[in-house]
Amino acid sequence: MKKFVCVIITVLLSIQIYSQEALKSIEEEYFDFLSLQGLIDRPTLGYRTLSDSVWNINEDVQHIWKNNNLGKSHILFKSENQGKNWFSKGFFHGLKLKLFGPEWFNSYNTAAPYGQNDGALWQGRGYNTSFTTGVRLEGYGFEATFKPQLSFSQNLDFEIMPSNYDSEFGYFWGYGKNIGIDAPQRFGDKSFFTFDWGDSEIRYSWKTLTIGFGTQSIWLGPAQINPILHSNNAPTYPKIDIGLRKTEINIPWWDLYLGDLEFRCWAGKLSESDYFDNDESNNNNLISAFSFSYLSPFLDGLNITFNKICISKWEKESLKYINPFYYKNNYKHGVSGEDQKISIGYNWQIPKGRVNVYGELAIDDRANNKTTFESIATHYWHTSAYLWGIKKQIVINNYILDINFEWYNSEMSQDMQVQWYYSFGFHNLIQQGYTNSGQYLGSGSGYGGQGQFLKIKLLYPKGFSSLYFYRNQPDNDYLFKESIYDKANPNLGDQSDLHKRTWNCYKTYFSIGFESVFYKKNFVFQYGIIYTLIINPLYKSEPRYEKWNNFTFLLSVKYNLF
Repeated sequence: MKKFVCVIITVLLSIQIYSQEALKSIEEEYFDFLSLQGLIDRPTLGYRTLSDSVWNINEDVQHIWKNNNLGKSHILFKSENQGKNWFSKGFFHGLKLKLFGPEWFNSYNTAAPYGQNDGALWQGRGYNTSFTTGVRLEGYGFEATFKPQLSFSQNLDFEIMPSNYDSEFGYFWGYGKNIGIDAPQRFGDKSFFTFDWGDSEIRYSWKTLTIGFGTQSIWLGPAQINPILHSNNAPTYPKIDIGLRKTEINIPWWDLYLGDLEFRCWAGKLSESDYFDNDESNNNNLISAFSFSYLSPFLDGLNITFNKICISKWEKESLKYINPFYYKNNYKHGVSGEDQKISIGYNWQIPKGRVNVYGELAIDDRANNKTTFESIATHYWHTSAYLWGIKKQIVINNYILDINFEWYNSEMSQDMQVQWYYSFGFHNLIQQGYTNSGQYLGSGSGYGGQGQFLKIKLLYPKGFSSLYFYRNQPDNDYLFKESIYDKANPNLGDQSDLHKRTWNCYKTYFSIGFESVFYKKNFVFQYGIIYTLIINPLYKSEPRYEKWNNFTFLLSVKYNLF
């Protein structure tokens, strides 16, 4: 028995297969950093989950963190028969094991809530913490992942604006009462725990064809900070998906490579928070979507992605929206309806220059009831949101400087200001808006505003240190809507009523943050401090430029067993 245990331990500690990492984890971002140097291939194109984020790196490759424990997957056993026919060659014959964490995250906000892209955790004022760990087994085409998240928010009191909804903690504006968005300003008046299934799922894959059921977070598109349509900012939700992972297209007879493609469809069940309305009949919505990406063989490293997401009522009449090509809104007398959004993005890696440029344009609605060339040509920007960014690496002796800038905008288009209230995240048929359990599905900074992010990261053999600047205006549409039924009179100058009510009221976050990561044997330590100046936190005209000073203290500890 002792010999058997020793053999198992030896196998676990000596055989590396691949590294599979959670979205936006330290390790996933590091492997993406290596891909910009041409040392490793990106495993996905436009659709990412933990199960899809499989990074294969050759042991002979030299890189700056080569001596650190980045986490590995291992073979428990491997059959000598790895497939003798076309079907059995489509999967691994054996059993692989991957352990995640455990990882313990902590933050403290001194004045107001601050934080995003953190799953079910809501980082309110006061102490916040989350704990996650998990295991993944894979063999014979089947994959089973269990990686839940347990979080706690102290949720201390701070001043909020009057709610527009049934709950006193609800969001502060919308189309009318209970029509707008389920994005509470505060999650109640008490401390609370949250259990979330996190990145857990059951999956079957044959070659690149895959189907799964679970709750894994999805990251859509090329954004690094604020994905427009989907991120890991909100709690997870149960979903089923099917599609093709990154797949090479080859014509063998002519030895012709036509690029890579990736395709995924999914449908899931969204939930309302406890701080929206008192109607128990509308607590759930159906989300159905698809993502298609193509890697060009002509411009090396250029990847184009198209995404479509539809949110509809949780009822049988909404099943038609699961069809990814269905685009009509059959709303009639409140029986059914939908909120559809599409986006097209690009991500171009240029390893020779260590440069990555990317961008995305999303559209929420059509300009007219009928889509024509004329309507597209004159209103292509109608209900649009966009982002663009650039990454650049600079080698300095034994260090590497990694610079990332991203610009994000989801403010209402100008034509909406001569129509009616609007926000990219709101919808009059889907009362909860573009959220799940009270948090935004896509951009963690919200919808209806804009922001700029600059991060400078210095990597060295045992970790990295980074400095970043983040300016974010979360909801300018709240003020823009005032111009719909009013106008500024230039002859009145500063006496204009609209000017008085809005000019000095724009809510703005300006953050300066420092973070550092340090590897020590099997431990990964991450710590940091962020100062955020919150200007006009309550959109008041008086006192002019009211200011809150918030400090966020961060500490995270992770242990990689293998």
